[in-house]
Amino acid sequence: MLRIKCPCCGPRDHDEFRYGGDALVIRPAHDDANFEAWYRYVFVRENPAGPHREYWQHVLGCRQWLVVERDTRDHKIASVRFAREAST
Repeated sequence: MLRIKCPCCGPRDHDEFRYGGDALVIRPAHDDANFEAWYRYVFVRENPAGPHREYWQHVLGCRQWLVVERDTRDHKIASVRFAREAST
């Protein structure tokens, strides 16, 4: 079972959280009219095997957005921090 250690609430089951996507993807500028840039941002994702940074929101707890560093091979979590404090 995947347990995430929320900085506010402590260790919780992953069912309390909502996955928010890859924390390393860079969003195009709001006024960027480049179709290819937006297409890649919305639809093209890597599927890495190994360490990966992800956004998670603690929806059934403190509602904070977090950056979770997790190994996709065994789901071991290396770190959890507030998204507002993370330099991605």
